[in-house]
Amino acid sequence: MEFLLARKAKEPLLPHIINETCELYQTKVSIGYTRTCTCKPNHINCLIPKEWLKSQIGVWQFYYEGRDIRNKEVHPATFPISLATKVISLFTHEGELVLDPFVGSGTTLLASQDLNRNAIGFDLQDEYVKLCAERLTKNNLFNKAQQIAIQDDARNIDKYIESETISLIWTSPPYANLLNRERKNKSRRNRDNGQLGKIEQYSQDTRDLGIMPLQEYTISMGDIFERLLTLLKPKGHCVINVPDMWWENERITIHISLVEELRRRGYELRNIIIWDRTNIVNRIGIFGWPSNYITMGTTFEYLLDFWKPSLPKL
Repeated sequence: MEFLLARKAKEPLLPHIINETCELYQTKVSIGYTRTCTCKPNHINCLIPKEWLKSQIGVWQFYYEGRDIRNKEVHPATFPISLATKVISLFTHEGELVLDPFVGSGTTLLASQDLNRNAIGFDLQDEYVKLCAERLTKNNLFNKAQQIAIQDDARNIDKYIESETISLIWTSPPYANLLNRERKNKSRRNRDNGQLGKIEQYSQDTRDLGIMPLQEYTISMGDIFERLLTLLKPKGHCVINVPDMWWENERITIHISLVEELRRRGYELRNIIIWDRTNIVNRIGIFGWPSNYITMGTTFEYLLDFWKPSLPKL
């Protein structure tokens, strides 16, 4: 595996990936987390006014680019690089540290590389960690920060990262066990589109949140994010991308469950942004017609924006 060039004279070399075979496994990682930009101290990001204005709109749309992974056989649940780019740009400065506890195909790391943010991503699956490294090595020309994918359980993140060094937690986590079922493609005009009959899931690992029923999933997410709260800087943001889903003719409100759980764990909800996906969702069928009205969850998702209060709530 290729190694990143040292950014400073005394800075240790870090690999693109850390796994059980690496001597850095489950040890503190030496990685930058302070600003390297020239922004004024009271600025919360590096955006210019025009870019800032665009971020004030509560409904966001994004487009795919050539580097995006859209093949579900490579990874079952990806998001556009442009989405990660906007979130990271809005809530961090150059040089600060971004964490993705469920990094998957590495889109967060790739966007961080583009933006000169240091970043660490975690995933249970070695194949996804290797995919992250492959994507990072293809786009390293102007990168002035470090990005690392670590193969480990998100429950072990505090073994790698020092307290109050993370400026942003940004992730699109597994959606409980709602993908852990055979695809029927009832909402698509072309039902046999290569996904019919498949189970779109990351793994069947017993630690995987993607095989848990909603209540167990919510508690496990709370346990993970409570431990991450100590790693987050005061007023550092935590943005979680989730949809709601339909299960046996019932709407499963994942976003409500997570909002309530993270509030219990000490986070403060700051905003809810709608990711409008209508421009990237193709061939939606007539779902529910003529007897059951349902708004398709595939056309929008939630971006839940929390932060760590500067003082704990009493």
